[in-house]
Amino acid sequence: MAERILVVEDEEPLRRFIARNLSARGYEVQTASDGYEALRRFEEQAPDLVILDILLPGLNGLEVLRRIRQASLVPILVLTALDQEADKVTALDLGADDYLTKPFGVGELLARVRAALRRMRWSEGTGGPGVLRVGDLELDGDQRRAWHRGESLRLTGKEFDLLYLLARHAGRTLSHSFLLQRVWGPEYVDEVEYLRVYIGRLRRKLGETGDHRHLFTEPGFGYRLEG
Repeated sequence: MAERILVVEDEEPLRRFIARNLSARGYEVQTASDGYEALRRFEEQAPDLVILDILLPGLNGLEVLRRIRQASLVPILVLTALDQEADKVTALDLGADDYLTKPFGVGELLARVRAALRRMRWSEGTGGPGVLRVGDLELDGDQRRAWHRGESLRLTGKEFDLLYLLARHAGRTLSHSFLLQRVWGPEYVDEVEYLRVYIGRLRRKLGETGDHRHLFTEPGFGYRLEG
């Protein structure tokens, strides 16, 4: 079956440009021109990927992102303008998987789409039998669930993938490039900012303090998980 992509963009020429190029590559494409329509389409179609502009009429893209993330781990690729650096960070904090800066070409768009869908397929195959235990952390690779001190952790797909990978190599410092290649893909080996954002989110969710820590930084190299 063709993978379904929801394109949310209020500028009609750009929306048609994206939809036309995706359809030509065999994807099943649905479109929306504002935030409320995007949420309706999302509930009706259950897409495999959402391409989401941040600046939307009615309900802005960041709020649409937040609401989708409350219900789904579907990959979300946000579209931003050159001067929206703060929005990029906010979008990643809210659970976006990637961003694409306008203006962009067909090649870059298709590469980001392929990477996002490939990561989703990899994530669905991630894990293994049984539960990994690292200190007071437990991670079930089959159910893709995690617990900290017996309490369930609400993690996005990428957060789980990153934490699970670190747990499988607990006690070892994994390099930035290794983590980026395994969780995001080889196109992202230089995107160290992604790791900083996601490690920061994991630390907040784990309630890390100076006296109680799981995630450690090796400056300039990578991260490790300790029990």
